Amino acid sequence: MQRRAVEEEYAFLDYEKPTPEGNIVKPIPRNLFIQHDRCVETRWEAMYGRGYVTPASLWFIRNHGPTPVIDAKTWKLQVSGSGVDNPLTLSYDDILRMPSVTYTRFIECAGNGRIFFKEYQGEMPKGRPWRFGSYGLAEWTGVPLYEILERAKIKPSAVDVMPTGLDKSGVERPMPVSKAMEPDTILAYAMNGDVLPLDHGYPARVVVPGWVGINSIKWVGQITVSEEPIYVERNTEEYVLAGPGFDPVPPALGPVLTSVPVRSAIALPWPGKIAAGQITIRGFAWSGYGHITRVEYSLDDGITWADANILQPNIRLAGCRWEFPWAASQGEHTITIRATDSAGNTQPLPDSMRWNERGYEFWAAVPHPVTVH
Repeated sequence: MQRRAVEEEYAFLDYEKPTPEGNIVKPIPRNLFIQHDRCVETRWEAMYGRGYVTPASLWFIRNHGPTPVIDAKTWKLQVSGSGVDNPLTLSYDDILRMPSVTYTRFIECAGNGRIFFKEYQGEMPKGRPWRFGSYGLAEWTGVPLYEILERAKIKPSAVDVMPTGLDKSGVERPMPVSKAMEPDTILAYAMNGDVLPLDHGYPARVVVPGWVGINSIKWVGQITVSEEPIYVERNTEEYVLAGPGFDPVPPALGPVLTSVPVRSAIALPWPGKIAAGQITIRGFAWSGYGHITRVEYSLDDGITWADANILQPNIRLAGCRWEFPWAASQGEHTITIRATDSAGNTQPLPDSMRWNERGYEFWAAVPHPVTVH
């Protein structure tokens, strides 16, 4: 859809219009999103009456530059490097003709929850002040990455696989061959049963389940396969745990981020405001280490806990919805949610989080303030 058509079709909405430079293409109405420069996070209250997957229209946007507009007719995917014997150049039609798979998986920005470091430890890390809105769950359809790598005759000696985007910043981040060859690591061309939206990677993006979002490169145009470890900015300087208490892991400044910790969020505004009476509190929980086995809630700042009802489906590396009834009385309250995953990880309390320079991995169970009137 052309930019002018986007503006005309959605002119009735109160939204931040796309900039002339094309930072964001889709409408981002203020009642659904919180804007941070060229990035936007989803308002969790917008998810209260939704189903399992996040509609593409409600997905957060974490871009490192303007959204590129790429013509699928001329788009090419190049697969090369010392780790393959048969370098490939594939067209969009070539990709569509290959065997396809569909998986439901979440993607989450590594900095999700960053603002809580400031609120609980007094110092704001570098980066955008996300709460928990840089998360989305989608049904992805595409080609298993191993199908492409096998056609390129990946060598037994290959070590790393690195997709590179066609965006202005050329975002790229390597992963080990073992992760690239997992069945649900895919080159996706469809999202929730429709063509990928421009802001979310059209014509093709990588989906790397369970790992921090930076690995799920959008607008992919190059895949490099190497017989040696690949080191780039986004696995040595960025997307690593650096700061007091973290030792360097040369050439990286600190431990490199991979799997997403277990997290949960409540489908209420921050802070929440609701009317007194019986209400169903709802939300989502997810983990990069498996599926969710338990969700608990506390109405007294973590002194006592009760089990929330986990709704189906509850898919590995996708997470679940949960809910519980609450007889809300007038006054100031907090609701704290903690989730446990199939690897045995349970969300801790906020004072256990380790501050780091870029505010990664704040996965604590945070008391959500709610005013009942």
